[in-house]
Amino acid sequence: MPKIYETYLAAMNNGKEHGVTSQEIRTLIAYEMGYPEPIDTLYHKDEEFTKIEQFQVDFAKLLQGMPVEYVINQASFLHTKLYVDPRVLIPRMETEELVANLSERITDYYDPRNYLVCADIGTGSGAILCALRPLFPNWVLLGSDLSEQALEVAKKNVKDNGVRATLMQGRSLEPYIATKTNLDIIVSNPPYIVNKDEVQDSVKNYEPEEALYLDKEHSVYEEIFRDHQKVKKGSLLMMFEIGYDLEEYLTDLMKRYLKDYDYEFIKDLNGLTRFLLVFCR
Repeated sequence: MPKIYETYLAAMNNGKEHGVTSQEIRTLIAYEMGYPEPIDTLYHKDEEFTKIEQFQVDFAKLLQGMPVEYVINQASFLHTKLYVDPRVLIPRMETEELVANLSERITDYYDPRNYLVCADIGTGSGAILCALRPLFPNWVLLGSDLSEQALEVAKKNVKDNGVRATLMQGRSLEPYIATKTNLDIIVSNPPYIVNKDEVQDSVKNYEPEEALYLDKEHSVYEEIFRDHQKVKKGSLLMMFEIGYDLEEYLTDLMKRYLKDYDYEFIKDLNGLTRFLLVFCR
């Protein structure tokens, strides 16, 4: 049996021309060996790699461009392990920042200890719901998605992580309007990519197109702004993940549909405008 560091070095050499990263290789080795985190491969580097045959099968998928999260059907999101496959987007750091921004700013508008009703529009894997539950145990968490296949993944993650949440199928606010549900908070990471040329091949080839690209003729942003009064009983806080190039577009939408509101565009850790907070009185 080869040692772990020998397998790692060979994989690095073989994967270089295919764009396979060291993080992906460490993630795959850690998964195969049952280590909690990729960094653990360094602590165990002198051990025999007993899963070499399975690793070779899975490493071949990395060479073909498949994201490692789909290879192992697992992604980490704010210290939570989530099941993922090509039915849903792979949750990313920006969405972790979305949750962090909401948790930091919620006290400007509500007492977060209260019984607040929060809906995750376009829940996908259910990552946001799984992250919000331990932070806000008193909230009523709701999630919805147009994709029935995505909801199957979200249901698995909600169940596996012991998260109390109700999931519904439907576009934008339609499920909440149909059930006459009043919301206090809306959080959403809708499709927002405008320029397809900026998207990496691994994303284009494997992740669900309908969850990536903004269709301005059928925009989730516009539908939420247009219909927000139908789910608004008192005040309503909305927090969105957005594309860096959507400020003008979203500002125009807010002017068209909202009244008596405040808003703030928020930059991510890279200094790009990636979030929009809206408070409707």
